[in-house]
Amino acid sequence: MVTQEQRKRQLAREKFLRQQQRRTSARRKARMRNSVIASVLGVVVIGSLALYTTGALKDDDKTNASSETTPSAAPTSKAPDPCEKAAAGKVKTATWKKEPAVTIDKSAKYTMTLATTCGDIDIAMKTSAAPHTVNSFSFLAGKGYFDHTKCHRLTTNGIYVLQCGDPTGSGSGGPGYTIPDENLKDKSLKDNVYPAGTVAMANTGQAHTGGSQFFLVYQDSQLPPSYTPFGTISEGGMKVLKKIAAAGESTGAGDGAPNATVVINKATVTKS
Repeated sequence: MVTQEQRKRQLAREKFLRQQQRRTSARRKARMRNSVIASVLGVVVIGSLALYTTGALKDDDKTNASSETTPSAAPTSKAPDPCEKAAAGKVKTATWKKEPAVTIDKSAKYTMTLATTCGDIDIAMKTSAAPHTVNSFSFLAGKGYFDHTKCHRLTTNGIYVLQCGDPTGSGSGGPGYTIPDENLKDKSLKDNVYPAGTVAMANTGQAHTGGSQFFLVYQDSQLPPSYTPFGTISEGGMKVLKKIAAAGESTGAGDGAPNATVVINKATVTKS
């Protein structure tokens, strides 16, 4: 017969085990979320000084794997591609040694249009708040830098973004120069949340390392305010973005190439 004291000890052990299980589960979820954020938004600009995200992050992942591992979801069946065939043309691979001089009118309104294989995405740019960023995009778009490039990464777990702006389509490309971080105290970034419809710069996680890669937020995403928010997506553009997101990504783990073939046929920046 179990005594009252033995029963107390048994209940105490069971409570301890439940607490340990909850803590282990919480740590696992945190590791997964942090891994997704790092892999999606960590970008290093190529050129004589550095490389973009892919190689460096893979090395970091190998280091972390020796101490802790996070289970990956099994790949799911690929969703149908909702997008059209890309327009004929070649990606340009030019790079520049330094940021272009700021020549835009800081008091004017600028709009960037991404004419993609999935539909047009119009972006109202925050010119006065992020003049270096808007100027860089105006310069690069004018050079045809984004034309015929793929949006190479979609994240569907932890944060919810489509990443574009890499001519190599691999996460390892950039314009050869970096631009300063701007507008990090934007009023839209409340409680460390980048709201749906935000367009922001990708970077290495260190200050002033943005190049050409950027991400479009299709669902509110919790992130530190370290990524320059420089535009807001139109209602029609959000419909296109959500269509891309609904098709899912290729790995089934929440971070990979989009199943939709998202190619920017033409990027233009216009003053109004």
